[in-house]
Amino acid sequence: MDIFALAERAMRMDDAAWERHASPLSVWSRVAALPLLVLAIWSRIWLGAWCLVPVAAVLVFVYVNPRLFAAPVRRDSWAAQATYGERLFLARKERPVPRHHERAALVLTAVSVAGIPPLAYGLWTLEVWPTLFGLALVMGGKLWFCDRMVWLYGDVRGASPVSGEANDPRR
Repeated sequence: MDIFALAERAMRMDDAAWERHASPLSVWSRVAALPLLVLAIWSRIWLGAWCLVPVAAVLVFVYVNPRLFAAPVRRDSWAAQATYGERLFLARKERPVPRHHERAALVLTAVSVAGIPPLAYGLWTLEVWPTLFGLALVMGGKLWFCDRMVWLYGDVRGASPVSGEANDPRR
């Protein structure tokens, strides 16, 4: 199964959720979610089993985040373009994207995934350096992926991920 389709399905993203997720508030607050999740897991040394409360809060926030904020007024922000580019990328089986963008997205996703083992190890053993190294790989890969999606969106802007976008004056 395609990891990207699986993630989209798990988040239950429909057109309205994607449009709201394009809000810079949604994108940047999601960026903060992983460090907060790491802190919540690390807090087990202070909170014991009560650390599950902040862990659950972060996970709930990640799920509801794409639905929390209003759709962006303008579509030219980096965050909005990253979101629209990601939608184009996710639809690549129905509407192919340039091969170099697909290749880059897959490599950057692999960078993020490569950060999971050291991050998990660091959190399990409460070792700072593996935790920070893993966190840097996961977040660095994801942010670079998002930047690549901005590039993809710029290259294939005419292929609208949101119905009616081609005629939308906010573009």
